[in-house]
Amino acid sequence: MSAVVCGKRSTIFEDLPTSPPVSKRIRCSSSSPVRFSPPRTALGSFNPFTSQLAPVDHLSAIFPDMDKQLLERELQECGNDLDSAIKRLNELRLGSSDKSLESTGSRSDVSVETNPQLHSQATTNAEVAAAENLISPNNHPMDGADWVEVFVKEMMSSSDMDDAKGRTSRMLEVLEKSICARASAEAAQSFHQENLMLKEQVQALVHENSFLKRAVSIQHDRQKEYEDRNQELQQLKQLVSQYQEQLRTLEVNNYALTMHLKQAQQSNSIPGRFHPDVF
Repeated sequence: MSAVVCGKRSTIFEDLPTSPPVSKRIRCSSSSPVRFSPPRTALGSFNPFTSQLAPVDHLSAIFPDMDKQLLERELQECGNDLDSAIKRLNELRLGSSDKSLESTGSRSDVSVETNPQLHSQATTNAEVAAAENLISPNNHPMDGADWVEVFVKEMMSSSDMDDAKGRTSRMLEVLEKSICARASAEAAQSFHQENLMLKEQVQALVHENSFLKRAVSIQHDRQKEYEDRNQELQQLKQLVSQYQEQLRTLEVNNYALTMHLKQAQQSNSIPGRFHPDVF
């Protein structure tokens, strides 16, 4: 904390003091409060008649933002001691600065408290976004143990019962979405696999159908050939029956001729031998 260096008050009969050295000027830093001291020229050329006649004007020059009545009252309370009055006024100014900072902080707190719904809504939105981030394929848990761990972490992070209920509700929504997404993905994968299996079965059936067509064609050709041979056989059978009938007819005719020949020989009246060419 920097100290205020003030010139020593002198009487009328003493010599005027010289200006204070540079090393005794006011020093300020970011960590120390601001101290206000009278200008060096005013103290260096301090006129005893001026300080006695108008100390309030001197204080007004140092503290232009303060009321003149306040300066007079402080000067009277300090027994017209200018150094004490300056020190006390510095303390008053620092106190008012601290109060203004506190009032600014309280106003910010009040603004936050006056908008609890907006704050809670923003927190809820952030938590919902963080919770819904679990549903992405790269982040959401893969099994029940991971979900249990996530629920335990959320419950440990909750501040009260309402917060725990809200976190539980959001996590259940995320779990439901994850289950639906996983079920949809599994259903799509199963449908794709089933479609591939059906395509393979269709291809196998088409291949078998081609074999069956060839087999039917071959069987048809064989059946046609069999029918042709059967028809030819029937024709041959008819020819055989006709030939057999002709053979029987010829045998009957031959038998009849033989009988006629015997009868003719028996009834021949010419005895003896006959020429062999005749018979």
